[in-house]
Amino acid sequence: MNKIVFTFVAISLNVGILCAQKTQIKFEKYSLPNGLTVILHQDQSVPVVAVTTLYHVGSKNEDTARTGFAHFFEHLLFEGSKYIKRGEFDKYVTKAGGELNANTSQDRTFYYELLPSNQVNLGLWLESERMYEANILQEGVNTQREVVKEEKRQRVDNQPYGSFLDQVLSHSFKVSPYRWSPIGSIEHLNKASLDEFIAFYKKFYVPNNCVLSIAGDFDIPSIKKQIELYFGPIPKGSLPIDRVFVKEPPLGKEVRDTVYDNIQLPAVMQCFRGPSQKSSEYYAFQILSTLLAGGESSRLNKEVKEKRQLAVYMGSFPYLNEEEGLVINFGIANFGVNPFLMEHAMDSISMDLQTNLVSDRELTKVKNQIKTQLVNSKSTMAGIAEDLANNEVYFGDANLINTQLDKINAVTAQDIQQLANKYLNNNNRVVLYYLPKSQQPKQ
Repeated sequence: MNKIVFTFVAISLNVGILCAQKTQIKFEKYSLPNGLTVILHQDQSVPVVAVTTLYHVGSKNEDTARTGFAHFFEHLLFEGSKYIKRGEFDKYVTKAGGELNANTSQDRTFYYELLPSNQVNLGLWLESERMYEANILQEGVNTQREVVKEEKRQRVDNQPYGSFLDQVLSHSFKVSPYRWSPIGSIEHLNKASLDEFIAFYKKFYVPNNCVLSIAGDFDIPSIKKQIELYFGPIPKGSLPIDRVFVKEPPLGKEVRDTVYDNIQLPAVMQCFRGPSQKSSEYYAFQILSTLLAGGESSRLNKEVKEKRQLAVYMGSFPYLNEEEGLVINFGIANFGVNPFLMEHAMDSISMDLQTNLVSDRELTKVKNQIKTQLVNSKSTMAGIAEDLANNEVYFGDANLINTQLDKINAVTAQDIQQLANKYLNNNNRVVLYYLPKSQQPKQ
């Protein structure tokens, strides 16, 4: 791309992003007496509404002998309730012309329904049933155990490099509850009693541990009355939720290991310990990761994959959690390439970031990539509702939805260099080699 065309594209992107930035996401936040936090964003441009609930419970809140509970509940709580028969939860939404889903991380569990605006009360009813009178029955537990087992077989056990996240976390953390992945242990789920599942539900699925975030086409006075009707009678949780976090001590030295897997091409994972996503370094970390492997023009892709042709895939992503996290560089070697050569090339990129400032042009390009992603994430009602809830739970400030672009703009080349020197060093990383099982030494 020549300089004139690049300049025109950069100007066009900046104009588009600035226009989007001027459009503030207006919202109202309040709480019910039972502790439920409510966030309302009204947008009557399209007759749809997203009804979402974010519970501040993830895999880090689990007992070390009962991992996988948070993810398991993501499935179990579609089993119905006192007034919703088994198998009917999904049908209510699909018959209304909507869609629904859920996801679990190490810090939270998120549910949503995207519905025609005249069905907003349906979403409120379903989520209130999920919160107060969900079916925690042996039949449903047995069914969802099998669902989770199949999910683990497909995504982890039988997927090339599928054990990647489990290996990264268990090598990077030894005492922190971030040392296991959300899918957890099937053995733990098999051993758990029905009473244990009920206790988990009663502790965490309570209004004072939830943000109800609604975005879309609705009448504010009317929806407030309906929220009070559906959620007001639900009692506040009576069990304390311990937020004390066992922080991981510094690595202090490089950790290296080899994993033999059912793969054909070797892979190298460099996992650098990082800060909490609540840290002031959060947005600089996003830029650093995008610089490394955000698209074909990123440094790892251009140097290791295209120029040296050492890799068929290069990736980098910040795995920043509520309390502490990682930045992970991931490379899959080209056929016949010694993974050591690929690792050496990856190291050269980190060293360059430590010694040389990123150019204004490259920094602007990367910032525009991230800002475009942020703007796109707010192009749907579900995206807006989720962003508002995330910011409220993690940062205590839902209005970050309106200031994220400013925080990206504020990151400097010096910030990136300082970050690279602080975190991208050998005594702060785990290096994992994934090699074909055919190369495993015989016992």
